[in-house]
Amino acid sequence: MSASVLFDAPGPKARVRNLIYSVVGSIGLAALIAWVCYRLYDKGQFAGELWDIFNYAGIRQNIFDALLSTLKVFALAGVFSLAFAVVLCVARLSDHKPVRWVAVVFIDLFRSIPLLITIFALWVGIVGDMTPMWALVLGLTIYNGCVQAEVLRAGVNAVPKGQVEAAYALGLRKTQVTASVLFPQAVRSMLPSIISQLVVTLKDTSLGYIILYPELLYSARLIANNTPVGGVYPTVQTVIVFGAIYIGLCLILAWLAKFVEQRGRRSKAGIVPAQANEPKEVAAAGTPDPGAPGDAASKD
Repeated sequence: MSASVLFDAPGPKARVRNLIYSVVGSIGLAALIAWVCYRLYDKGQFAGELWDIFNYAGIRQNIFDALLSTLKVFALAGVFSLAFAVVLCVARLSDHKPVRWVAVVFIDLFRSIPLLITIFALWVGIVGDMTPMWALVLGLTIYNGCVQAEVLRAGVNAVPKGQVEAAYALGLRKTQVTASVLFPQAVRSMLPSIISQLVVTLKDTSLGYIILYPELLYSARLIANNTPVGGVYPTVQTVIVFGAIYIGLCLILAWLAKFVEQRGRRSKAGIVPAQANEPKEVAAAGTPDPGAPGDAASKD
């Protein structure tokens, strides 16, 4: 019997006990799912006519407009947060102590404050009148910029020190070293974490419903609460439709992350030099043949 280096292989009693736990847990989970389904069925949530609301052109247009609003906020917040993260990361790694400490305090402060509080504070006018869209964009930019800055800093610190020393030995300035040596490798190594945080940014756009921004969750609440069919609100149907939209958007981002990572891996590997036969041919041509007449004459 082989055992893992992390734990001992379970014995007969342990296997029986684990089997009992698995069976009991599965039965409990199945019972919970059955109870939830029964409650939804009892409230009429499985009625087929509840899906008819999505056949109306007005409902479909509402969903499409909410999707565009969500993507617009996500695009702006994603780009701004990455640019802001670069600025914060550079300040965090600065040799000047005041600049470094300001960046540390700012990052720790806004990473500690709940994002919803930041968005709501911006919307109610803490920095002047601001539309719901820009309050949401700015709140997402500040929070995700702070998180992405720490991700980039971890990537920069992971770059081998020898490469930095070699760059300085070539006469490069610190700005050139940061831009051409540190950040390209940091982005490449931390790309999965960066894309993962962008997925979080996409999902956090749903906080816009608090400040009445017409994004996907706001539209879902309107549809679920204001379009009853036979006295029953289409809660389950709305959750399924809008949940599928969110899942689709996240899968697209995951595919994009995988695509960019594969491209980065190929570019990191570089171009493999071909095994040219030319040097061998040249060497063979330059090697004298002992049996040739000219060689014998030269020897004579």
